Formats: sequence, structure tokens, C-alpha cells
Amino acid sequence: MQKKQDSFSIKHWSVDDRPREKLIGKGKQSLSDAELLAILIGSGSKTESAVSLCKRILATVSNKLSELGKLDIKQLMAFKGVGEAKAISIIAAMELGRRKQSEIALKKNKISSSKSVFELMQPIIGELPHEEFWVIYLNNSNKVLHKAQLSKGGITGTVVDVRLALKIALQLNAVSVILTHNHPSGSLKPSDADKQITLKIAEAGKVLEIKVLDHVIITEKAHFSFADNNLL
Repeated sequence: MQKKQDSFSIKHWSVDDRPREKLIGKGKQSLSDAELLAILIGSGSKTESAVSLCKRILATVSNKLSELGKLDIKQLMAFKGVGEAKAISIIAAMELGRRKQSEIALKKNKISSSKSVFELMQPIIGELPHEEFWVIYLNNSNKVLHKAQLSKGGITGTVVDVRLALKIALQLNAVSVILTHNHPSGSLKPSDADKQITLKIAEAGKVLEIKVLDHVIITEKAHFSFADNNLL
């Protein structure tokens, strides 16, 4: 008598239903998110196929990959059939996706608006559960020379080293900078601390002839620009 779990083994599926074979035969675009995820984890459990497991995981995050990318190792391992290795594979894939998105934005190379700042930085800080403060360094054509994290803190705020921000600018021969940080709460309203650090860096930059062009607050789906709102 065939064991019950055998029916869940991919080797017993139709060739068209096997994610790897389907990708080879029909192309990557033919696969669902669950099928692509199933290729990553390789196998399900004794009572559930890899595709079924992945459908279940995605269902808990409303089938949104952006929400899946927020799950940590412990949260992923809470699903039966997902061990540490599978959880790490999923997290690594989500991170590669974020980096690709940021790389595409960076290839544009020139900051032309607050929207282009959002496109560059949202994949990096837009979905974090804590605040991070970054500086984008530009040349005289507004092309990105470098971007650097200056601080990382709780969702209540961060501590920013003004001297370090300008030291890096001098090392890069940057003529201007754009300040950016995320609001994990989703609020786009700048706090008094946000306004104070903007003014502090802008005033210090004047002495060195390094202009602060903007300060952009990033959330998961939107942004707020100090420059667009005449706060600089």
C-alpha cells in the first residue's frame, strides 16, 4: 500500500505541475508566487506539498511579497514544514529583490526630484520596523556619488552625527547632500527633531559650501519632502 505522504511528493505530480520543470518548459513568468517560493524551499512537509505550504504562507500576508519580506526567521519557522534553512532562503531571496529594486533606481544615477529619492531609498528603509537615517551624496550634476547610513535606532528616533555626515561629504568631494530617514509608524509628518537635525546639518554645511538639497521622510508607500513643502 502506498504511503499517504507519497502523494505530496513532487515526483508524483504531472510534469506541467512541477515548479522547476514548469519554469524550464514554460518560462519563469508562467509560475505563480507560490510556485517560485516552492522552488526556493525545495520541499514541504510529510502532509503538505511545497507549493501548498507556500500558498498558506502567502495567504497569511494577503499574498503580498512586500509583507512576506517583513517576516523574520522566527516568524517563518512558525509554519509547519519551514525549518531554519528554508526560512533563511526566503529571507535571502526577499533581500535580493529589495537590492535589485534599489540598484535599478541607482542606475538612473541622477536625483531629479523627491520621487527619485523615494525610489532609491524605499527598498532600503521603507519597510523597516526601526528608524534609520541616511545621507545621499551628490556631485554638481546631482548624480549620486554614495549613500551612507548615519544612524540606526528605535522607532522613536535616531541620533545623527553631523560631523560624520559632512566628513564623508568632504572625502567624496560632494557639493550637496540629501537627508533621508524612515518613519516605521507610516506617518509622513516631520517631528520637531526631524526639523532640528535638518537645520543643524544645513547650517553646518553652509560653512563648508555643502548644500542640503532636501530631507525626505520615507514610509512603505509614500514620502514627504522638506524641499517640496518649503521647509528648507
